[in-house]
This record gives sequence, C-alpha cells and structure tokens, in this order.
Amino acid sequence: MSNALLFAVVAALGNVLGALAVTRRLDRGLKVIEHFVAFGAGFMLAVAIVDILPEALARSAAAAPWLVLAGYLAVHLTQHTVTPHFHFGEETHAVTAVASTSAVVGLLLHTFFDGVAIASAFLVRPELGFMVFVAIFLHKLPEGVTIASIVRAGGQTGGRAVGAAGLLGVATLVGVIVTDYVGFLILHGLALSAGVTIYVAASNLVPEFQGKPGWRLPAAFFAGAGAFWVTKSILAAVT
Repeated sequence: MSNALLFAVVAALGNVLGALAVTRRLDRGLKVIEHFVAFGAGFMLAVAIVDILPEALARSAAAAPWLVLAGYLAVHLTQHTVTPHFHFGEETHAVTAVASTSAVVGLLLHTFFDGVAIASAFLVRPELGFMVFVAIFLHKLPEGVTIASIVRAGGQTGGRAVGAAGLLGVATLVGVIVTDYVGFLILHGLALSAGVTIYVAASNLVPEFQGKPGWRLPAAFFAGAGAFWVTKSILAAVT
C-alpha cells in the first residue's frame, strides 16, 4: 500500500493547488487548468478503456460490466441527481450554501473512488498504478478549482474553500487505505473505478470544453489520449 498511498498524497495535493488558484485569483493558472480539463479527459478516457477495463474484466469476470455500470450510476446519482448544482470548472454565479455543501458531499464519493482506483491498480502491477495515478492527478487540479469556486460562490471564505478541497484529498487517501482492508474492493475495486473514471472523463470533463470555440481545447483532448499512448509505450520499454 505504501506506493499507492504516496501517489495518492501527490494526487490529493492537486485538489489543494486547484483551490489555491481560485482563492488567490491566479488567472493564468486558471487558464492552464482549463486546458488540464481537456487534456485530462483524453488521458483518463484512454486509461479507462485500454488499461482499467481489461483488468477489471479479468478480475471481476461476469460481474465486471454490472460493477462498471454501478460505478457510473453512483457518480451520476451523487453529482447530478442528489446535488442540485454541479459542473466541473470555475463557478462564476452565486449559489446557496446548501448547494455548495451538497457539491462537497457529491464529490466525496468520486474522490474516495479515486483512491480505490489507485490502490486497486497498484495491486495489479506498478505500471498500471502509475498510469491510473497520472489520469487522476490530471483531473484533481480542475476538481480543486470546481469545489473551491462553488464554496466561494456560496458565500464562504477562501480558507473554507481550500479546506473543502483538502477534504476531497483526504477522501482519496481514505479510499487507498480502505481498499487494502476490504476484500470486495481488492477484487472488484477496478471495475467500480472504471465506471467512475469513464463518467468523470466523458460526462463531467468533455461537456466542459466541447462547446467552447477555438481549436486549443479539442487539441488538448486528443493530446491527452496521445500522451497516454506515449507514456504506456515508455513504461513498456523500461520495465
């Protein structure tokens, strides 16, 4: 678990860095993170389909498709059904305090499964663990922006906004720790995480940039998928 936990700590710090970009009004940093949304979506989708899904099918067998679907539906339930106001990216409109709190709660399940995904992948092999870590880290920055801006839009302080992002990071660490002790997650965590990862990439991140003008964000999306192939090829060559 030590390697998985170490990488999870780094991923969790991405939540805090994204939140700090909001609370300190780092406009250039926010612009860069906007491109992380597109790049991360491409990388995450590639990891989920090419790496996580085949391993999930091997480990969970006939139960895998149902568990992937369950992971997908669980994120939709917590982020877009129970939560009345949620979208990835910076929130620029005022929201109620209830909406901001529910957004934090809605993201907790997702970030918990970020940790499950990292831990489950490292249990299969370190190379897969690293690929999953990269995919998760890439969306941790915009995730931090999302939650911090929603908390601020709900009228709370910058300190609480950063604290909310830190709480999401803690949920990721809890996901790693719990996976090591729960037999169901050791065996089936990858399948559940595949559904969560596909949802985040295709249903959360892609809609945030696909309607925006220009070629840079679409190019970043395809570059993310290409970066997955390059990273996978390098890892295969050195291991």
